[in-house]
Amino acid sequence: MNGLSRLPRLYVDPALVPVPNAGATCPIPPEQARYLGTVLRRKAGDQVRVFHAGMGEWLASIADIRKDRGSLALERQIRPPQPCPPLQLAFALLKRDATDLVIRMGTELGVSTFLPLVSERTNTHRVNPERLHAIAVEAAEQCERLDIPTIAPVQTLPTLLGQWPQTSTLFAAIERLGERTAEPTHTPPQVRAGDGLLIGPEGGLSEAECQTLLQRPFVAPFSLGSLVLRADTAVVAGLALLGNGLRSAPVSSQ
Repeated sequence: MNGLSRLPRLYVDPALVPVPNAGATCPIPPEQARYLGTVLRRKAGDQVRVFHAGMGEWLASIADIRKDRGSLALERQIRPPQPCPPLQLAFALLKRDATDLVIRMGTELGVSTFLPLVSERTNTHRVNPERLHAIAVEAAEQCERLDIPTIAPVQTLPTLLGQWPQTSTLFAAIERLGERTAEPTHTPPQVRAGDGLLIGPEGGLSEAECQTLLQRPFVAPFSLGSLVLRADTAVVAGLALLGNGLRSAPVSSQ
């Protein structure tokens, strides 16, 4: 995109631009107006990039801007719609900063759906959905993906397992896996769109939870190595493995 990559990049609500075309206008939400006008010192006529999954990415210009309002005019499409392959992340809730980090890094690593969980050793049950969505939007703007991941309501691990589709694999990172099963602990093979990753809380999953996972036919246990990782570090390590497998998987012919 040459010089366009240096332009501010903003997510727009699909409801504000249902049918994108050159010349179409959309309002600038207050938070973005304050960011553009007050922080970046942008003014009418300056260009920005805007996106959402359905429209792809467009070059737009600021039609007008004030303290907490303004509007944009679309000019031309610079990237067509191109959603990430479906990849789910089920993770036990962590303390606020660590959960924020999981949402941010997971968005950058291609997670399409976050599935926050309460497990036996989860030390918090509270989340702020609006805050987590805002973090995902900011991360998507920064990493240049076109879609915003979905953040599901908090659920328990048994509920997740009871509702998991039998045709999809849930790769579960289990500490000291060699002590619980005689099967090899290779890295996850043949990741497909729609598969998921499960990461437990700080302190790990309980023995009962591990045994429950090992008994489910759709669960593929694997190890992240001999070192004991922090939960947020385990998320990055696991997503790097699954994401690489998903991106390198052969595309089936139509």
